Amino acid sequence: MADSSTAPTAPTDESRRPKTAAERQRAFRQRQREKREIAMASVGTASHGQIGSQNATAALEPPVTTNVTVTPATVGALPVTLVTNGVTSRVTDEVTASRPHVTERRPIASHCLTAAALALAGVGLIMNGWFARTLGSTDLAGWTFLASGIANDVVALTVPAAAARLWLARQRVTAAVAWLVWSASFVFALISGLGFASVNIADTTLSRASRITPAVTIAQDALRDAMTSRDRECAGGVGRFCREREQTVIERQRALDAAVGSVERAVDPQTEAASKIVAWLSAGNANPTATDFAMLRLLLLSLLPQVGGLLLMIGRAR
Repeated sequence: MADSSTAPTAPTDESRRPKTAAERQRAFRQRQREKREIAMASVGTASHGQIGSQNATAALEPPVTTNVTVTPATVGALPVTLVTNGVTSRVTDEVTASRPHVTERRPIASHCLTAAALALAGVGLIMNGWFARTLGSTDLAGWTFLASGIANDVVALTVPAAAARLWLARQRVTAAVAWLVWSASFVFALISGLGFASVNIADTTLSRASRITPAVTIAQDALRDAMTSRDRECAGGVGRFCREREQTVIERQRALDAAVGSVERAVDPQTEAASKIVAWLSAGNANPTATDFAMLRLLLLSLLPQVGGLLLMIGRAR
């Protein structure tokens, strides 16, 4: 009789039944957990058991912790971060690249205005100082007037910028007083500039008008001949030929006056040309005279050198 313990056991229905997907997944996780436990145990043995206990504890934790370490949210956040960095970098580069153009243009314009203001101030100093010195009856008086003219121009140059700073500092009363002082110095400088321009223009006009042209020379010779003939014919008394010579002298005198007048009208061709251009552009509706343009020119020549202080104030504005 054979021993029943050694007889093969017939397989049951339960052992023959295939495993479900959940059971296979559970068995797979169990095998993975056992592998991790074995690996962590070997690492712990190499590090004298100190780190092994910590890894073993971590290995006994549920596998959810390991699976949650890398989440889709982290992976999805990467493109957003890259796009943000790209936009920020592009905008920053554009703004940074455009700033130097703005910061470079403004100082250039400021320096140009400052240079123009100083140049006009120098011209004004020379004009007003020269004219002020000519007003003195003695050398001492002339130098005194020169010093006062230069000091006045310095005030007219520097006060506007100082008054603007006082106004921005809310010192309104002091700023108003500064502008009043500048107004007085500006009027004084303008009058001095008018004197300088008018004296020099008049001297130049007289020198041009006194020049002798060929037409004037011919008219003078003709008048001289007529006067000689008249004196010869009228020496024996007044008669028909004497009266004819007198009429000839009168005609030659008129010709000489006309020649001199043409020279005088040509002493200032600028004003003559300006009046003709305005009349031509307006089709005859506006007919300014040469005197009108002479007054306008005199005003501008006197006014422009005195605005150096205003230009300096604008150039230093920030």
